[in-house]
Amino acid sequence: MGVVNTTPDSFSDGGSLYQEGRLDLDSAFARARGLYEQGATILDIGGESTRPGAAPVSEAEELERVVPLVQRIAAELDVVISVDTSSPAVIREAVAAGAGLINDVRALERPGALEAAAASGLPVCLMHMQGQPGTMQDRPEYSDVVAEVADYLAGRLAACETAGIPRERVLLDPGFGFGKSLQHNLRLLQHLPRLQALGVPLLVGLSRKSLIGKIIERDVHQRLAASLALAVLAVERGAWIVRAHDVRETADALAMCRALATHT
Repeated sequence: MGVVNTTPDSFSDGGSLYQEGRLDLDSAFARARGLYEQGATILDIGGESTRPGAAPVSEAEELERVVPLVQRIAAELDVVISVDTSSPAVIREAVAAGAGLINDVRALERPGALEAAAASGLPVCLMHMQGQPGTMQDRPEYSDVVAEVADYLAGRLAACETAGIPRERVLLDPGFGFGKSLQHNLRLLQHLPRLQALGVPLLVGLSRKSLIGKIIERDVHQRLAASLALAVLAVERGAWIVRAHDVRETADALAMCRALATHT
């Protein structure tokens, strides 16, 4: 899963797709096409930054950032389009524009989001986050992070089934870096098979995360090798989908995992 952030305050690309304060659609599409050519089979389009400390954006602004890009990708590339949103309106409009997956860091908890997702008929990804982006890294606490994340995701999976979204259409994301300390993140990765036991595919996003910086003391653009290591470790522990900024390198690393897994 390649990442295309259409926000001016993304932690990884810092609004590089903007010109004169506005999103440049051609630049955004070029970024998407580049990731597709590098091996992304899913493109994740996000119009609201969810980095630690991020401020919320209006629904109208999110729609303006996301929907035209989804339309263009759907018209020109043979790829699954994931929309990273918590907004019911963005879900509905993105689906109409050609999205194929709903990826929600708030696990469809906003009013109306669960119903909009169910009506779409699309697969959904539910993520765990303690708190909200603006405050989630203010001393997160757990008695048992693995058990609490598993319980939360199991509850949201049940809510989806009740709303008419069968478990065959659900992915789960433990939410690395979302309301979790370095030790919480490491423990989650170490015990990822306990989340796999929930019986649905796992998506992980570890690419360039601050947990890497805390360990190797490198800035966001010097975390490739560590990101690849974490991607491989996650797949070995049961992850099905890896969300990444550096698609070509991640695809190469995962090709080696796949070769070993299928070798007899």
